[in-house]
Amino acid sequence: MNNVISSVKADKLSVYKTKQKIKKALNLILKYVFLLAFGYLILYPLFYMISVSFRSAETFFDPSITWITFNLTDEFAKTALDVLSYGKTLWNTISYEVVSALLEVISCSVAAYGLARFDFKGKKIYEAMLFITILVPVQITVLPQMVNYAHFDILGILGLFNKLTGIDLRPNLLDTHLAFWLPSICGVGLRSGILIYIYRQFFKGLPKELEEAAAIDGANSLTTYIRVAVPSSGVVIFTVLIFSLIWHWNDYYLSATYLTKNFPLAVSVSRIAESLQVRGIYWGTGSPEATAIVMAGCLFFVLPMLIFYMIIQRKFVKSIDRVGITG
Repeated sequence: MNNVISSVKADKLSVYKTKQKIKKALNLILKYVFLLAFGYLILYPLFYMISVSFRSAETFFDPSITWITFNLTDEFAKTALDVLSYGKTLWNTISYEVVSALLEVISCSVAAYGLARFDFKGKKIYEAMLFITILVPVQITVLPQMVNYAHFDILGILGLFNKLTGIDLRPNLLDTHLAFWLPSICGVGLRSGILIYIYRQFFKGLPKELEEAAAIDGANSLTTYIRVAVPSSGVVIFTVLIFSLIWHWNDYYLSATYLTKNFPLAVSVSRIAESLQVRGIYWGTGSPEATAIVMAGCLFFVLPMLIFYMIIQRKFVKSIDRVGITG
């Protein structure tokens, strides 16, 4: 009798283990199917841009060619580089957007350290305003800033001087680097609220013992920030830098509003169809030449950031995991 019971239990255990193995296998299959499908949706536009950018006009509408054609040409890619004035627009992007991102990383760090470590009158109000800037779209503040930059003034002082003397000393900051750099220097640049919040949460988690030890040695607040807080925050600085670089690189609205010439890549690529019309190539008419040039232009726009991300992706993922954004 005992042998029969043992045999039944063994059979049930074997069936249970088999079911568990099948369940694990199905879960694994479903996971990989989902990841492959999701990866396809994400990467398809990039693969399509690459394929179309280097495809010859003869094979452009060939339905048998889905991804790769062996009849490659760089004619459209060269035309896109020429239309974009790629070297010049790349430099404009670096001087306007990349420098702004670097300045924003510094100013947001200083502001966040003050919020995390000091108590002062109006701190709650400032924090509330900080969260409001996160919720309010950037586009709402751009037009008032453009009006201010056209006749730049601080607290109406220069405007009052102009009214009293008739001498207008208000500079026009449009079409200048200062229109981009000033907000970043003051910690109110593109999505600065989010960056300050990330910094703030990180600084709040730093042990205060290090700063207290520095204070005992006679270090003031600025020295403590520079010699203790900054060296300890390499991970969060790296994270904030990546976010800021990507947001500034992809920025179209600010550049299109503040500039009338010397555009960065985001604006130049969006207006590539207009540039092609000057050459007698019309976008939207089914022209394979126009489509290939536009796709090549889009590819050259995203390529620097893609290369940059591939270089730093492991460190970026680790930094995201280590930075305390919640709490």
